Amino acid sequence: MDKIMIKDLSARGIIGVSSEERLQPQEILINVILFTSTARAGQSDDIQDTVSYSVVAKKVRACAETAQRYTVEALAEDLAKVCLSEPGVNKVQVRVEKPRAVRFANSVGVEIERGNNSSVIGD
Repeated sequence: MDKIMIKDLSARGIIGVSSEERLQPQEILINVILFTSTARAGQSDDIQDTVSYSVVAKKVRACAETAQRYTVEALAEDLAKVCLSEPGVNKVQVRVEKPRAVRFANSVGVEIERGNNSSVIGD
């Protein structure tokens, strides 16, 4: 299975459980790996034969900026669903991080893997 990667996509959204976190959008860092076949596009050199990372990035960013989730876990699930709704995407890995959310750490977050054939890979 081939992979299309979107690395360090930055979004600003409401995320967190404290009342302070819910007042203003904060930075959210997103990494996505889309599992798909790129063979056809590799032969044809036609964007119509692959998953458009530009389209996916726009949808993921829009979702992250409007979801207003309490947990990064819930946001990661939302983003995985967005990715899996794209034709040709069979599986996805999504990492969601909140930079500077914990003192003395660059970021905190979660990474999940989901596929179209089951809700949770590896269970």
